[in-house]
Amino acid sequence: MIDLSRLQAGLRGSAQIVVGAEHTAPSIGSGKVPVLATPVMINVIEAAALAAVEHLLPAGHQSLGIHLDVRHFAATPIGMHVTATAELIAVEGRTLSFRVEARDDKEPIGGGSHQRVVVNVARFDERVQRKLRSP
Repeated sequence: MIDLSRLQAGLRGSAQIVVGAEHTAPSIGSGKVPVLATPVMINVIEAAALAAVEHLLPAGHQSLGIHLDVRHFAATPIGMHVTATAELIAVEGRTLSFRVEARDDKEPIGGGSHQRVVVNVARFDERVQRKLRSP
């Protein structure tokens, strides 16, 4: 049994990027307008969730994203900062639930919920390797 007692509701994490051309929809193939791409916003949100909890996980364990329910409702141009925040709101077994938000220099740009599951890295990697070996 994994000891996740150090993970309590209320833990917070954040992550930030400055939007560059490489973060835009045309650069990653998700659109034609040169503004922050939704998949990049999601990446920053996941990084914020990691910042909230990863340092508190037992040795040999990490969390993996399993569910996202987010809206991206405002565009962010190149050059602006984007900050994502994640607040741990529930721990149910190995599943961690977060409230997440992303903002640029001017306004909120997205938000919603995110779930991660805590896994034993060695066991997880063995399952992945087994998948590679199977016909």
